[in-house]
Amino acid sequence: KIKYKDLGLLVIDEEQRFGVNQKEKIKSLKKSVDVLTLSATPIPRTLYMSLSGVREMSLIATPPPQRRPIKTHLAHIDNETIRSAISQEIDRGGQVFYVVPKIEGIQEVAVNIKNMIPKIKLIIAHGQMQEGELENSMIAFNAGEADLMLCTTIIESGLDIPRVNTILIEDSHKFGLSQLYQLRGRVGRSGIQAHAWLFYPNTSVLNEAARQRLKAIKEFSE
Repeated sequence: KIKYKDLGLLVIDEEQRFGVNQKEKIKSLKKSVDVLTLSATPIPRTLYMSLSGVREMSLIATPPPQRRPIKTHLAHIDNETIRSAISQEIDRGGQVFYVVPKIEGIQEVAVNIKNMIPKIKLIIAHGQMQEGELENSMIAFNAGEADLMLCTTIIESGLDIPRVNTILIEDSHKFGLSQLYQLRGRVGRSGIQAHAWLFYPNTSVLNEAARQRLKAIKEFSE
C-alpha cells in the first residue's frame, strides 16, 4: 500500500528466502528501478541468469577480516561424539547451537543432552513458542546465560553471536544444501576456529541426493 515518490533502487537481501508470490510483488516494483539482489546461496534460476549473462553478477570472494574456514565434520550420530564436541566448546568459553529438523521430539533431545552433560545450561528456541517467550530465549542466549541453544532452523539467518563457535546438526540429511550452508554460517563469526558437526543416523537411510549434499557441504568449507 506504500506509494513511492521517486523509487530508484531496490535491494533484495537473502533472495533465496522469497517465494514465487513474493517475487511477483517484487517484480511489479522493479519495472523501472535498478535492482541489487544479495544471496550467499543463490536459487538455481537466479544463478543460471547470472552465469548466462542475462544478469550482471559480482562475487564477493574475500571473507570478513579474521574470518577462518569452518571445520566441517560429517559423522554417524553418537552420544560420545556429541558430548565431546559440546564439552570442548564450553571448556574454551564458547556457546553451542544444536539444530534439529523438527519441533516434535525436541524435549527428548534436551533430556538426552542433559543426561550427557548434567551441568549444562540449555535454552530451547523454535517457531511455535509464544513471541515473547522466543524473544526472551534469544536475548538470554545472546547475553551468555546459557551454554547451548537447542533449536530448529529458526536461527538460519540474521543471527550474529560471536561466542557461538560450534554447531551440531542432527539428521543433517533432511536439510537442503542452502539450509546447511546458512546454518553453518551462524558460527565462526569472531576469528575463533569454528566447528560444524553434521550428523546422520546411518548410511542406509541416505539416498544419493543426500550423500551429494553432505559431501558438498563438507568439501566446500571456505
